[in-house]
Amino acid sequence: MPHRAVPPTHRWKRRFLILFALTVVLPATVVLWLVGRFGGDSPVDYADPVEHFKYGSTGGEHEMGFPYWIWRALPEVCGHLLPGKGYASLGMLYETNPDGSLKDLPVGTSKRRYQGVDRVFVNCAVCHTSTVRTAPDQPPLLVAGMPAALFNMQGFETFFFNCAADPKFSKEYLIPEIQRQGADLDLLDRYVVYPLAIGIMRDRVLALKGRFDWVYRQQPWGPGRVDTFNSAKVIFNFPMDHLPPEEFDAPADFPSIWLQRPRREPRPMELHWDGNNTDMTERNKSAAFGTGTTPPTLDVHRIRRVEEWILETEPPPFTRLFPVDAALAARGAPIYKEYCADCHGASGRDFSGDQVGRVTPLAQIGTDRRRLDSYTYTLAVNQATLYADYPWRFTQFRKTHGYANMPLDGIWLRAPYLHNGSVPSLRDLLEPAARRPAVFWRGNDVFDPVKVGFVSNLPEAGGKPFFRFDTTQPGNGNGGHEGRAYGTELPADDKAALVEFLKTF
Repeated sequence: MPHRAVPPTHRWKRRFLILFALTVVLPATVVLWLVGRFGGDSPVDYADPVEHFKYGSTGGEHEMGFPYWIWRALPEVCGHLLPGKGYASLGMLYETNPDGSLKDLPVGTSKRRYQGVDRVFVNCAVCHTSTVRTAPDQPPLLVAGMPAALFNMQGFETFFFNCAADPKFSKEYLIPEIQRQGADLDLLDRYVVYPLAIGIMRDRVLALKGRFDWVYRQQPWGPGRVDTFNSAKVIFNFPMDHLPPEEFDAPADFPSIWLQRPRREPRPMELHWDGNNTDMTERNKSAAFGTGTTPPTLDVHRIRRVEEWILETEPPPFTRLFPVDAALAARGAPIYKEYCADCHGASGRDFSGDQVGRVTPLAQIGTDRRRLDSYTYTLAVNQATLYADYPWRFTQFRKTHGYANMPLDGIWLRAPYLHNGSVPSLRDLLEPAARRPAVFWRGNDVFDPVKVGFVSNLPEAGGKPFFRFDTTQPGNGNGGHEGRAYGTELPADDKAALVEFLKTF
């Protein structure tokens, strides 16, 4: 049969369709696939406000988030750089699932799907959740909102810095460990995404290590403490190698965050240990920097959920775990009213008092000054530039010259005491500084209901070593809050009654 020629118009149409498919349809398909694969920004959300506090996002995963499987693999690959087994050896807390297995993430971490990868980083609860036990063989009670007395922030930071500098922070070690843990990585993840992510994360952490190398030159903070504002100076490129000695070594205890509404209404209290801000939302946004957020990445909606929860949430009563001697507490009530109420409130729920939430000058209170000196006028000025062009630009930070008088709600769970955690129990705080323990151990969650504080006279328990706290080291001084006005000259019986009354807070 003779060959039938294809009309020119048909050839032109076919060529046009092929060209259209190659130049439009195929690229569009690839783009749509890439958007579906690597687009999106979806944090894991929780309906329950307490679960949201413990595991919800603040936005820090955008910049600081570790890819989920890298986060899981690092404690195994770099286990030689940890003090014990996994993140728990740094004081991070794991809850159990209904079937009795441990949750895959510790309290105080959140997960977000971003740029095609599940990312993990810390949230507010990592610094504001801990446990308490009645005896070493009893199960721990997890309390959201209390100071994270077990969490070693300095150890957490240096673990990642040291791991990033270790040859094992590489795809040759991490990818096999990720697969061993059961990750169902597709070919793209296995051979492209995760190898790239490992390299990027290593470079980022090493860059941070260079900026935070001053942490290695500080005295150990120990669990439950952080050098808050020296860390903040890194944001503003302060010359950390040249800080005046009086600004260095300024760790302070993590605070509790219960009952924030009466701290804001009817009059705003002076917040932070030194009372350098009276605006709760500014305080919260500033604290969020510690969870890896930046002004563009702050998840305002989810931060607001936490703010709403802490307005009303209350600490658990002492009687949930221990009895209170009602008669002895009643005897302690007038002693508290005479010596304490003006500065710390009428009770654990009534925060009225002329000096509550006000700064007491350092010359009067006499406690360790390092935390106060670390927050400088220059830092306050720099903080005023944060969130420029945002509706919530910082305007309330200021330099003070003392420490704020705080309400004592849930005081029994806020040990050790003073802003730097240098006094292990309430009973010790009622002694002159010369009779307070010069050395004690932090990191035990077993509670002493008599002295009101965590057991602090044991260097280890069950093979777990605790942190040796030496009050002679810079920033650790246990002086101040003493003299007749502070009850340290009371008879022993009156001190016992006062402590018993404080258990009702």
